Amino acid sequence: MITVHHLENSRSQRILWLLEELGADYTIERYGRDKQTSLAPPELLEIHPLGKSPVITDGDITVAESGAIIEYLVHKFDVGRLIPPDGSSERLAYNYWLHYAEGTFAPLMLVSLIMGRIESSPMPFFAKPVARRIANNVRNKFLDANVKRNLDFMESTLRESSWFCGEALTAADIQMSFAVEAAEVRTNLAAGYPMLLAYLDRIRARPAYKAALQKGGHYELPVGNLR
Repeated sequence: MITVHHLENSRSQRILWLLEELGADYTIERYGRDKQTSLAPPELLEIHPLGKSPVITDGDITVAESGAIIEYLVHKFDVGRLIPPDGSSERLAYNYWLHYAEGTFAPLMLVSLIMGRIESSPMPFFAKPVARRIANNVRNKFLDANVKRNLDFMESTLRESSWFCGEALTAADIQMSFAVEAAEVRTNLAAGYPMLLAYLDRIRARPAYKAALQKGGHYELPVGNLR
């Protein structure tokens, strides 16, 4: 039996969705975030040395990192529905997007979140202009242009197909779901990314996605807006 160590409002939500798509049996161990810091609780350190989520256990096997978990579960449960055939162009795209989500786009969303918190954190009045200037410099010189380039890239991909790897949903889309949902709350997709918005609509219409939300509980990503 798979156990998902599920941290609220986190990447582990997409692991629940994957398991629902696979029709696999699993249980959920729930963890709440610290009310002051929003960090994972120390109890997760008992499951994995980094104390992060997502992490799953399967008997005496522990697997952490979203991509590694997805590969493990697809290998264990999938019957060729959520992973394209070896040697196909879709499989090449699958491998790319499975790693792109966390390797390229997630760091940009993390920087966005950090910059937002720098600007909104309580501090002496004389420090606020300095903090805002630092955040603005990061956005102007690095963040905004890189985020736009990546959103444009994702948008253009979805103009060519309904899903990131073609016309069929794959586990790479499940990996990408968190990236696009983070972009939804930290950028302005309505300003020019109709394909990404339609992609989110397709995701959220899936029965397995809805079932995962019902089982996982409240799911709301923190805002860290770009301009």
